[in-house]
Amino acid sequence: MSFVHFAAAASAAVQPIQFTDLGLDPVALDLGFFTIKWYSLAYLAGILIGYWYLTRLLREPGAPMARRHADDMIFYATLGIIIGGRLGYIIFYQPSILANPLDILKLWQGGMSLHGGTIGVLIAIWWMTRKEHLSFLRVCDYVACVVPFGLFFGRLANFVNGELWGKVTDVPWAIVFPDGGALPRHPSQLYEAALEGPLLFAILAWFFWRTDARYHPGKLFGIAAIGYGAARFFVEYYREADQQLMEFAERTGLHMGQWLTIPLLVGGLYLVVTSKGRRTRVEPVAGSKSVS
Repeated sequence: MSFVHFAAAASAAVQPIQFTDLGLDPVALDLGFFTIKWYSLAYLAGILIGYWYLTRLLREPGAPMARRHADDMIFYATLGIIIGGRLGYIIFYQPSILANPLDILKLWQGGMSLHGGTIGVLIAIWWMTRKEHLSFLRVCDYVACVVPFGLFFGRLANFVNGELWGKVTDVPWAIVFPDGGALPRHPSQLYEAALEGPLLFAILAWFFWRTDARYHPGKLFGIAAIGYGAARFFVEYYREADQQLMEFAERTGLHMGQWLTIPLLVGGLYLVVTSKGRRTRVEPVAGSKSVS
């Protein structure tokens, strides 16, 4: 048997992974009268771990806010994530929900947009910094460093839910998702989890701890925008477009997620390039050390 025939036979013998064989269930806890889904726990984990890491960053010299500001911001940011994420999904991906306004409140049925949640959080931070007379960009820099936690857990929850799967493929790790038809697909949720979570976190952590990036207002924020934007734009080539937006993707050549990512890439690049010119002497909100 030639190598070509052997390779073909071996490839045919490899069966795709069945999602149902993984033993995953969207429901983490079911008490009959009350259920908790992994998606909800993902949001909670992202917020709590992100808050812990943020308080760790604030201990360093030149922090743009005090612990009390972080406490307030968690509340505002959580509202921003929920409201912005839901409205963003409806506006960008599923406008038909507006025909039944009460469906807007049915968060348990899924439907959240990362881009909408980002806008919601930015509005929340703007409100908090304006009220407390803090630097908007410098606060965004610190918040950007904790965002990968939420992205990572959120993408894992997408995978557990068996949603937002990728395009049909024959790679050895392809998975047959229950709602994705009989053909194996890219587990694009895991691709996004890895790129938007650990990788983006490592990049931001290196810039925060190993360079003076945090003293250049907007630089870390810009790096996060570029990192997320590049990861999302890339993975969208392996991700199946939303059913209601298939025609849009075919007509424009890009998925809606890619179009929405372009402003992040452009804005992030601008913030990074211009950040050095915004550097000023940093007076810490808490503590006594000034950092030039």
